[in-house]
Amino acid sequence: MTAVRYAVRHETFYRYKRRVAHAHQQLHLTPRSFARQRCLQHVIEVEPEAAVRSEYLDAFGNGVTRIELDRPHEQLQVIAAMQVSLEALPELPSDEGEAWEQVRDELCYRARPRDQACLDAMRFRVESPFIHIKRLFSDFADDCLVPGGSVLAVASALMNKVHDEFTYAPGETEIATPLIEVFHKRRGVCQDYAHLLIACLRSAGLAARYMSGYLHTHAAGAPPTADRAGGDASHAWVSVFAPPFGWVELDPTNNLRVQQDHVALAWGRDFSDVSPLRGVIVGGGSHTLSVHVTVQALEAPAPA
Repeated sequence: MTAVRYAVRHETFYRYKRRVAHAHQQLHLTPRSFARQRCLQHVIEVEPEAAVRSEYLDAFGNGVTRIELDRPHEQLQVIAAMQVSLEALPELPSDEGEAWEQVRDELCYRARPRDQACLDAMRFRVESPFIHIKRLFSDFADDCLVPGGSVLAVASALMNKVHDEFTYAPGETEIATPLIEVFHKRRGVCQDYAHLLIACLRSAGLAARYMSGYLHTHAAGAPPTADRAGGDASHAWVSVFAPPFGWVELDPTNNLRVQQDHVALAWGRDFSDVSPLRGVIVGGGSHTLSVHVTVQALEAPAPA
């Protein structure tokens, strides 16, 4: 398989009931460049124009744009437009790789040196603001934790279980809905599926991180893939630390191993680390929010 290219447009529009006097906003809307993905073009437009704008990398290496609006405004529009190239990934047999118990033990604290990859992974195996390690999640995962099974085998089995036992139900949860409530309802959306799979993996002592981005559901020359959930909006999935393969991405909402349909914006411990847009405002009162995302496949450039 050859590389594929996508153009993504992410539009966010806030309308406030009353004027906002002053605002600071933090944007995670810059696509990452890493092993399987390369950012080709990227621009963020803000209306009204920001008085102060800066860009930096956060603690996880994600690109962040920080803006300050110092004039009264009743609405805010943020448009992120980008083009990315995604490489094909090799097929990884689920039954190969290190046993999950061995990886779990390596990720436990010991007063001895480790390789850098393991050290980096350790911060993704502990609790985070939206994900707590609880017996409830380890019990749910128990029948997938086959003794001696590889990390990929365990993670894939857990992904299958989450997908089979939970119902994708837009509008029934919001980002503030506690994961325990989602678990008991057995209903949610992509961030709930991702948080739940991460909670199960971390409760087993494994490292997993939250992936934020977009899902392409229109294969080239084919009709939309109707059985895939998460298109036309921001999407979330999971990356699990699976030596010796490194980080392997799984989409529990759609029960699949990530290949060339997922455009990654950012990763962190959970949604709180990678919210596309968050901030502090003075004034404004209540507000309405609309978000629209398009992911369009581009033709490969002609050979030179």
